[in-house]
Amino acid sequence: MKKSFLIISVIFLSINSMCAQDRITGKTFATRSEVIAKHGMAATSQPLATQIALDILKKGGNAIDAAIAANAALGLMEPTGNGIGGDLFAIIWDAKTQKLYGLNASGRSPKSLTLEYFKEKGFTKIPSHGPLSVSVPGCVDGWFEMHKKFGSMKMTEILKPAIDYAREGFPVSELIAYYWNGNSRNLKDFSGFKEIYMPNGKAPQKGEIFKNPYLANTLEKIANGGRDVFYKDEIAEKIDEYMKRQGGFLSYEDLASHTSEWLEPVSTNYRGYDVWELPPNGQGIAALQILNILELYDITSMGFGSTEYLHLLTEAKKLAFEDRAKYYADMSFADVPVEQLISKDYAQKRNELINPNRAARSYTPGELEQGNTIYMTVADQYGNMVSLIQSNYRGMGSGMTPENLGFVIQDRGELFTLEEGHANCYAPGKRPFHTIIPAFITKDGKPFMSFGVMGGAMQPQGHVQIVVNMIDFGMNLQEAGDAPRMQHLGSSEPTGEKMTDGGTLVLESGFDYEVIRELLKKGHKISYDLGGYGGYQAIMWDEENGVYYGASESRKDGQASGY
Repeated sequence: MKKSFLIISVIFLSINSMCAQDRITGKTFATRSEVIAKHGMAATSQPLATQIALDILKKGGNAIDAAIAANAALGLMEPTGNGIGGDLFAIIWDAKTQKLYGLNASGRSPKSLTLEYFKEKGFTKIPSHGPLSVSVPGCVDGWFEMHKKFGSMKMTEILKPAIDYAREGFPVSELIAYYWNGNSRNLKDFSGFKEIYMPNGKAPQKGEIFKNPYLANTLEKIANGGRDVFYKDEIAEKIDEYMKRQGGFLSYEDLASHTSEWLEPVSTNYRGYDVWELPPNGQGIAALQILNILELYDITSMGFGSTEYLHLLTEAKKLAFEDRAKYYADMSFADVPVEQLISKDYAQKRNELINPNRAARSYTPGELEQGNTIYMTVADQYGNMVSLIQSNYRGMGSGMTPENLGFVIQDRGELFTLEEGHANCYAPGKRPFHTIIPAFITKDGKPFMSFGVMGGAMQPQGHVQIVVNMIDFGMNLQEAGDAPRMQHLGSSEPTGEKMTDGGTLVLESGFDYEVIRELLKKGHKISYDLGGYGGYQAIMWDEENGVYYGASESRKDGQASGY
């Protein structure tokens, strides 16, 4: 019976291929044309947020102002992926200095919660929801760090659109309504959640107007009083009181001592293009490790969607993720060998382990010398570009919803391991391993592309597929995101899980049935997933014509738009 189901599934995969080939113009997989504009561009996962970003740009704000405004709106409109209770990462191209800047605005674990507590209570892993998974929300501090360094408009102007929408309401879009309903079933019993996110006792449906006056009040206080209102004043005190009542450990002291970190992005050169990611505690360098292995092959001759390419991509991913499981962690606590991990020599050595004819059931990490979400991007008339990603982690987060504040606190602490001696082992005041990663590409030292793909472990795999689609397969910005994707599941994880059976290769609709047959022969376990392939947004700069190209994939409710 199981075998029959697999056959039916793969036949469905083949039949249900992308129908975008029927378009009069454009590339094979593109569901729509790229958006092209001269003065500015915004691409987010919610059309209303995209329009807010453009409104800010048209009023004279820059890309940083517009990114903050859109992110604030997304926290209201897409609470299933982000909000001010979560963390933020960004890569910013500054036109004045002609330089990339990286921002790590992720929060740390409570200082009063210890590893011994988990062991005494018999925990083998940190719970996915509830008070023990909570870490300091870094988003608001991230906004103010970006604004202090690069912003031009007042924060009262920047946050006003989100405040107005929170008070007046907005119509919930289709995919967000779907995820909202699922999250509500899991989180409805946590104190404060239903009061904010389940008006009339249920999650809002598609087209229904949703208001969040409590969030409007919170954002207004932040706009007028600055980041300290959130971390050292009234809001911090309310979070502290709420967490104590819930048996949690996140405290006023944890919030008051929080800081973000500006850091240097790291890169690898892939066939003449410099692909940039942020170093750990995030997982961005996994994409660079995979690209280094793929560069050893003539990917173009393999062809998109071929057995040879999908097999190689899957095995390269497995290798990179073994290092991800062992080495990636908060670099204030662990000596992560970033330069070695992303070196070309290391890629050569790891590549020797790949069997072109057989899927590996397991790999060991390399031996080194002494390791749900929203994505959005904005570009302005001055040449600034922002690649920003923000998340609560598991959809709507921990379920911890402090009364009358209008947001849920993230459950990012779940991504610690309780394995003593591991680089990502839980410790007080430590940043957990992070899945959310912004990306950027430069060419000859100039900005080329700001992009990202949402979705947990899908993100580095998605980044690689976007880069390869454009550079090796010659796809345009829109097609690169719309083309069918793969995702390998089951690798070893920074939380302690080990890959022992080779994992599962999950293929989106659009791959040829004969290719699937050949992958099965190589020992890959193939599965089908209705979703889970991420949500892509991108902006590309065309220096020759002096215009921006924008793209937003069809898997989400999003929109790219410019002027």
